[in-house]
Amino acid sequence: MPDDASAAEDPAALAGRVRSALESGDLDAIRDLLGHSARWGAPEGPGDADCRNRDQVIAWWASARAAGARAVVTEVTAGPGTLLVGLDVSGTPAAREAGGTARRWQVLTVNGGHIIDIRGFGDRTEAAARAGVPA
Repeated sequence: MPDDASAAEDPAALAGRVRSALESGDLDAIRDLLGHSARWGAPEGPGDADCRNRDQVIAWWASARAAGARAVVTEVTAGPGTLLVGLDVSGTPAAREAGGTARRWQVLTVNGGHIIDIRGFGDRTEAAARAGVPA
């Protein structure tokens, strides 16, 4: 991982690191991307079901991977202080209901080269609006 803050804040470099970490499922690489107080939850969050720090986010990822969930990154688009991440998710109840793969989007809010907030969406148009990128 780059130690240089300017490299960490470069949107293209960060987008590449996010894509690589998510596709590999490398929990150490994902942890390196997260700020200590990173939160993860539904679009309307924060809520009671949200992950409230980096350790909770990593525990959720580990649990999902152990249960068979996998994600293929379909896009990473940089917005103003955000990244829109498209995912094809398999191995979850929603994916099974959809015939094997569920399309999901996450809006990652970035500050100082680290992800500080993650919001999950089932609709790209809504996620793109939140991320400040073209629909």
